[in-house]
Amino acid sequence: MVSYLSENVSKITTHVLHKMKANQEKIAMLTAYDYSTAKLLDMAGIDVILVGDSASNVMAGYKTTLPITLNEMIYHGVSVVRAVERAFVVVDMPFGTYQGNSKEALNSAIRIMKETGADAVKLEGGKEIIESVDRILSAGIPVMGHLGLMPQSIHKFGTYSVRATDREESNQLIDDAKLLEKAGVFSIVLEKIPATLGKKVAESVSIPIIGIGAGNGVDGQVLVLHDMLGIVQDFSPRFLRRYNNLGEEIITSVQNYIKDVKTLDFPNDKEQY
Repeated sequence: MVSYLSENVSKITTHVLHKMKANQEKIAMLTAYDYSTAKLLDMAGIDVILVGDSASNVMAGYKTTLPITLNEMIYHGVSVVRAVERAFVVVDMPFGTYQGNSKEALNSAIRIMKETGADAVKLEGGKEIIESVDRILSAGIPVMGHLGLMPQSIHKFGTYSVRATDREESNQLIDDAKLLEKAGVFSIVLEKIPATLGKKVAESVSIPIIGIGAGNGVDGQVLVLHDMLGIVQDFSPRFLRRYNNLGEEIITSVQNYIKDVKTLDFPNDKEQY
């Protein structure tokens, strides 16, 4: 049996994540938004749990990540942290809490850390948000970056298509990754970029690079749990692998329950007092 570094620690930290990259152990990361699911992920041995602003989509039903509020992200963060003993927990800073105002960014990050007990926060962007990153890091708060496709900027780009396919944007992405590393972020998520670029970025910096649609040359992978389990079924990008089809299983289970109630099969004699 292969021995993994992450299996031999009681709590994943930024130090452990850096050692995993150094030891070429891939980092497994998934999203969670509630206590029960986070507990299962932690029991399964996931390395990192992202309390993603994708909660705006999969939990609240919005079409984009923009509407979710700081208070709502803190609620989801608290729920996840209560369940977790081993995994490293990162909370997304939602749209409007850090862009263009570094003082507000710091206040938002402090609220997340104090009220949730999370291990880090995540911000989207490079040089345009570096002042906010610097100010948050100055308070001793670990920051995870996010480059490539940035869902909070959907109205700026107008599409969810692959990013950094031309020389200018790919060079800028590499520059932003190096800038974030120099500032002191402990890791960066790269979303929906060419695999060759993902590998190049991972080799250009010493911090862990986590990919979602960024190829297998990066230091780890992240998926939205509801997508990979087939709970959400109307989202099927190329990078998504479905590990189950819980959507159909849930529907079938509920239909069986309805039938049993209607036919007086439930509850039976053993299921009542």
